[in-house]
Amino acid sequence: MRDDAFRAYFERHHASLSRLAFLMTGESDVADDLAADALTECWRHWDRVTAADDPAAYGHGILMNLARNWVRRRGRERLMSFESLRRTRESDVSAVLDVRGALRRLPHRRRACVVLRYAFDLPEREVATILGISVGAVKSATSRGAKQLAGLLGDGGVARIDGWEAAR
Repeated sequence: MRDDAFRAYFERHHASLSRLAFLMTGESDVADDLAADALTECWRHWDRVTAADDPAAYGHGILMNLARNWVRRRGRERLMSFESLRRTRESDVSAVLDVRGALRRLPHRRRACVVLRYAFDLPEREVATILGISVGAVKSATSRGAKQLAGLLGDGGVARIDGWEAAR
């Protein structure tokens, strides 16, 4: 029974977890690993998952914690290698600013709120549950994140991403 229930959960949520991880990290290989790790944690704590008001949100919350830890580790690695990178780089090359690059520049909470609200079209209350914050904090972080994203994209004051708009 437990195996069948988890298999159904896996099939229903694996793709969503992987997409969320990709949007949070910007790397498909890492996203697949994080989705697998989140599902492993769901299996390990299956009783908690099934007891949760929203089992899908519980899995998304696990994934968001794993993604936050990955981003932090990656930031430390970049910081440690920054000096050697600066020495080996001969000239600055203009970077193309895309949505994924802009998302990576947002602070974690803002990025999480923007991704969950706009890319996953989740209601504020569900985002709050996933992230373990208040609805007001979701509203604030989403608004600030969307404005920051619009500024980073520099699209005449409006960022358009997969059909949604964030006005500056």
